[in-house]
Amino acid sequence: MEKKVLEQYIDACELIKETEKDIRRLKKKRQTIVQTNVSGSNPDFPYNPQHFKIAGTAFTYEEDARLRHEEKILEERREQAQRLKVEVEQWMNHIPQRMQRIIKYRVFEEMSWSQVAAKLGRKATADSVRMEYLRFMEAA
Repeated sequence: MEKKVLEQYIDACELIKETEKDIRRLKKKRQTIVQTNVSGSNPDFPYNPQHFKIAGTAFTYEEDARLRHEEKILEERREQAQRLKVEVEQWMNHIPQRMQRIIKYRVFEEMSWSQVAAKLGRKATADSVRMEYLRFMEAA
C-alpha cells in the first residue's frame, strides 16, 4: 500500500460524506411539489363556482432527466470512494497493530511525530517512530 493511497483514504471518507449530502439535495429537489388553488365553474347549468387544488413539480421533464443523470454520476463517485475506503481498511487489518496505530495517528489524525511517539508511549521517540514508519512503508 502506498502512502498516496493512505492519504487518499481521508479524502475518500470526506468525499463519501459530501457526495451523500449532494445526493440527498438532488433527491429533495426532485421531490419538491408545488401546490396552488385555481377557480373554475361547473361547465353545465347551474354554473356553480368550484375550487381545485393542483400540484406538480416546478421543473420540466428534461430537467428531471438531467437531475437523475447527475444523481447517477454522484452515486458512481460515492461507490468509487467507498471501494478505496474499504480497500485501505482491509489492508489496515492485515498489518501489525503497532503500525496500525502509527498510521492512524500520523496519517489519519495528522499528528506530529512527537505526538505520535507520546501516544505510543514505551519510550518511543519522534525519530524512532518516524524511522519505523518509513521502513514499514518501504517494505510494504
